[in-house]
Amino acid sequence: MDSWRYCQKVKGLELYAWCIMSSHVHMIIGTQVDNMENIMRDMKRHTSEKLREAITANSKESRREWMLWMMQRAGQKNSNNANFQFWQQNNHPIELNTPAVTHQKLDYLHNNPVEAGFVRHPEDYLYSSATDYYMEASGLINILRIDMILKPNI
Repeated sequence: MDSWRYCQKVKGLELYAWCIMSSHVHMIIGTQVDNMENIMRDMKRHTSEKLREAITANSKESRREWMLWMMQRAGQKNSNNANFQFWQQNNHPIELNTPAVTHQKLDYLHNNPVEAGFVRHPEDYLYSSATDYYMEASGLINILRIDMILKPNI
C-alpha cells in the first residue's frame, strides 16, 4: 500500500477503487500526470520487493521456501528481471468509457471477496475500497470516489 501512496503523491496516480485478493489485485485508476505504464511498472517493482522482504523475514511462514523458489524461478525465465518475479508481466486494462461500465466494474471489484466466500458484505473486507463506498468512511488508502466525479446524466 506504500507504493500506491507513493505513486499518488509523486506520480499522479488517481486511485478510484481497489481490492486486494489472495491471487490478484483489482484497481480502477487514472492519471493526469505520468504515463500509466510507468506508474504500473514502479508500483509492481516496489510491491514485489516489499513482499519478497516480508516473506524472507517471516520464519513462521510455512510456504516461505516454496514462495521464494517460485519467485526466483519465474525471474530466471524472464529476461526483464534480475533475480525474481512476483507479478505477471501483463495487465488486463479495461477502458471505463461510460458510467454504466464504470459502475458495473466498481460493483464487480467490490464483490470479489463476497464471491470468493471471504465475507458476506463487500464493506466487511478490509483490503478494498468498499468501506469508502458502502460505509462512507475512510478505508486503508485514500481514494477519489467515482460517484463524486461522474455526472449522473451521462
